[in-house]
Amino acid sequence: MKPLNRLFIALALVTSAAVQAQELNCQVQVVSPQIQGTSERRIFDNLQKAIFEFINNTKWTTDVYGPDERINCSFFINITEKLSNDEYKATLQIQSTRQAFKSSYNSVLLNHNDPNFQFKYIEFQAFDFTINQHTTNLTSVLAYYAYVIIALDYDSFSPSGGTPYWQRAQTIVANAQNAPERGWRSAEDTKNRYWLVENMLQPLFAPMRTCIYKYHRLGFDIMYNDVAAGRAAVLEALQGLEAIHAQRPLSFPMQIFFNAKADEVVKLFSQGLPDEKGKVIPLLQKIDPGNGIKYQRIQQG
Repeated sequence: MKPLNRLFIALALVTSAAVQAQELNCQVQVVSPQIQGTSERRIFDNLQKAIFEFINNTKWTTDVYGPDERINCSFFINITEKLSNDEYKATLQIQSTRQAFKSSYNSVLLNHNDPNFQFKYIEFQAFDFTINQHTTNLTSVLAYYAYVIIALDYDSFSPSGGTPYWQRAQTIVANAQNAPERGWRSAEDTKNRYWLVENMLQPLFAPMRTCIYKYHRLGFDIMYNDVAAGRAAVLEALQGLEAIHAQRPLSFPMQIFFNAKADEVVKLFSQGLPDEKGKVIPLLQKIDPGNGIKYQRIQQG
């Protein structure tokens, strides 16, 4: 579960105040450098406002969140092509963070770019979404990533705590199998929306979800009191990923994880003990070879 004070918040707050504190505190930006025109700019401004309201005002879970418990995240949409009067092609950059306990430090949980974001939008259209039906690609993609953000956050607070939200993301994928837009089907690619949620719910990737929990709850959350113990817990969490690498090297979830964590790990272990550096550098270079040069900087810290 999320922080224990949620129960007390639920009992203490009146209903109207609870409704105002949804799960996500999302910043939204829509840009279109390759598409010119005043009317398009107005449309994209209204699209940005509509997405902001949809993400931040939708109740994604049944839990009660206090204002300070909302998950900070951002959606950066770069519209690259206008396909018709109401259809666009874009990329979507999603980032979410998780604040360490008794700290102002925000650890990145997700930093992912989705290159297959095609959608239709008519100015001022209603954003209709239901978990059991694919209504529009626009709302399905946005809701999918809302649940991925929430799933990762819950996984960081309790072992496999995000399972219900990974399952909701998977339901969105299942409902979109007949959608014409790309990103939803297994045969299209090995690194898309289908495979992210499919992998994260497989037993093979259970060590990754355990790692996410240990890394944050047993690692960063205790660093306010004991940095050395927290760093040791993070090392142990990372060592758990070796089992995944042995069976599925260069997997998509591993790439997602290190897109978010590589720089943070370098910074953390640059201040580590020689013995820790001697363990973590070869481990990281083995399981995340794409960032191998970056990990060499740990030795210089």
